[in-house]
Amino acid sequence: MKTQSQIDLWGVLLLIILCASWGLNQVAIKVGIEGVSPVFQAGLRSCGSGILVWLWMAVRRRPVLERDGTLWWGLFAGALFAVEFILIYWGLEFTSASRSVIFLNTSPFVVALGAHAFIKTETLSRRQVLGLFLAFLGIFAAFHESFSLPTREMVLGDTMLLCAAVAWGSVTVVIKASPLTRISPSKVLLYQLGISAPILMAASVLLGEPGITGLTPIVTLSLVYQIVWVAFITYVAWFWLIRKYPVSRIAPFTFLSPLFGVMAGALLLDEPVTIFLVCALVLVASGIYLVNRK
Repeated sequence: MKTQSQIDLWGVLLLIILCASWGLNQVAIKVGIEGVSPVFQAGLRSCGSGILVWLWMAVRRRPVLERDGTLWWGLFAGALFAVEFILIYWGLEFTSASRSVIFLNTSPFVVALGAHAFIKTETLSRRQVLGLFLAFLGIFAAFHESFSLPTREMVLGDTMLLCAAVAWGSVTVVIKASPLTRISPSKVLLYQLGISAPILMAASVLLGEPGITGLTPIVTLSLVYQIVWVAFITYVAWFWLIRKYPVSRIAPFTFLSPLFGVMAGALLLDEPVTIFLVCALVLVASGIYLVNRK
């Protein structure tokens, strides 16, 4: 598939839907933790979604085991994907969710720098750098109240979330800069789910998690949302977008995810919304505009 230099209207709409879905996913994870341990929940999601992707490829008669020169790249991307989620869920044991949002959302900078270094067709202009910082400032504005002086435990958790952001951004760059960009998005996703599932399950055991403690209807619904919608449908769409558009232009849209998460928390969990959220939305939207302006 030939990469387009600019994101069209349909691409923008799809990115907004994905970011809204991922923002709501934070609420789903929080609900799911009431009956399923965090890292085990991530492993369960990878297992369930991996089966769905495999069935999808089988129905469409897409080869899974063909030799296309992507095996080692797929294993590498899958390992990074697993490390990302282990660090996110484990890091949340030591730091607050609000602080984690700030550190995790340094990922677009990793994507932008990685793309600039490894993808010849994607170079950063000063305007795009300004747009990235403006969008990140929006995230900081939304979650600034939690950014107090950290304890030792918080520093450990913050560092883990920062490393998770590096892993997240690296996965995006690896997919775009490697032979993985030539294969179907579903196979790219299958690599990541297939590799991450056993790693996450093993990590859950090593961390001493109890696993499933209570499957209430609402917990089950949250798992279905994560497995079917997020890790299957939206991730396939995301990898399709990575193939079609410059990653340095789509990455800033992920700044919208935590803001959608705050709004979802307000609507579904009665969490407060402040004027800072409105300011954050304006800053993030302005940053995305600067990055993608022709």
